[in-house]
Amino acid sequence: MAALDADTRLVLVPVGPTPLRCVGLDVDLRRWTLRYGAERGCGAVEGPAALLMRSEDLFNLSFPTRRPLHLAIFVQAALRGWRLRVLNRGFPSAPAVLSSAHDLWKAQSLRDRRRRRLMEEFGIKLEVLEDGTRRWYGCGKETERCFGTIRSRTPQYLLQGRWTPPCCLRALRETAKHVAETLEKSGIRYWLEGGSLLGAIRSRDIIPWDYDVDFGIYRDDAAKCRWLRAARNGPVEDEEGFVWEKATEGDFYRVHYSRSNRLHVDLWPFFPRAGVMTKETWLGHPQDVEFPERFLLPTVPLPFAGFTAMGPNNAREFLELKFGPGVVEEPEYPNPAVVRLRRGETPQ
Repeated sequence: MAALDADTRLVLVPVGPTPLRCVGLDVDLRRWTLRYGAERGCGAVEGPAALLMRSEDLFNLSFPTRRPLHLAIFVQAALRGWRLRVLNRGFPSAPAVLSSAHDLWKAQSLRDRRRRRLMEEFGIKLEVLEDGTRRWYGCGKETERCFGTIRSRTPQYLLQGRWTPPCCLRALRETAKHVAETLEKSGIRYWLEGGSLLGAIRSRDIIPWDYDVDFGIYRDDAAKCRWLRAARNGPVEDEEGFVWEKATEGDFYRVHYSRSNRLHVDLWPFFPRAGVMTKETWLGHPQDVEFPERFLLPTVPLPFAGFTAMGPNNAREFLELKFGPGVVEEPEYPNPAVVRLRRGETPQ
């Protein structure tokens, strides 16, 4: 071990006749994501292995003995920038302890439970394997969303130096697509609003730290959709489990991912008055302003969140009217008075 350089803290030795295979590992805590891939160097190994490391390094880890042990150490090593060395020759195979199918199933179930528990402790909600397979550890239709009440337009994860959990982004994308398809089938004129339009123009997706999706609709069209009509009398769940409701804060609608998971799309009813689009409810957001109806005559298709949504015909001018000049090229968090986007954090 004395011959190791300063950054090489782990040595992996094969156990048995099969050589170990290096796997790249990238741990992105800001995005709650762990990714494997050959282009990421050697951050983990596949195959039975003995792990050698200095005892002081091991016990300086936050989780020195968590199981699955190898994975826990690989993740912590990646976060510290430690390198791995893989030896070609190792130890002979140990005799197999498990033989029956039932015992093998029990052992695999235990490994899966330990893996999930470990991911929860590290704050990993998405694990992307080399072949693109995704393992999810966050929220879903039957659970609550991953974050609590939004205060001062700032979700708790931003205060922790993180962005929107990927499971929450997945739920927002599914909800946005479902709502857009429902509005189109109902003949309702709609368009991407506010930060959702900003995300569409910047990256064709939801802003990576956003917590909802905003659509504008023509107020007089709302009655064309049976779910919006029903929502005037209370929350209603559609055939696919999305919940439509009239917001309590004013004259607009929300469509939730499910009864349990309150990630949602806001629908803002605007109406024209002397060529200007206005509405009944104003919540004081910076983008919450009137605008000329010409931006919607006509609306145009825009790629957004994995589908095609409708948007204003001059999105840049529309956004600069709402947020100010340079807003497309100068990202910022929803409330910079609470937490600001640091230089170098701009998403790619």
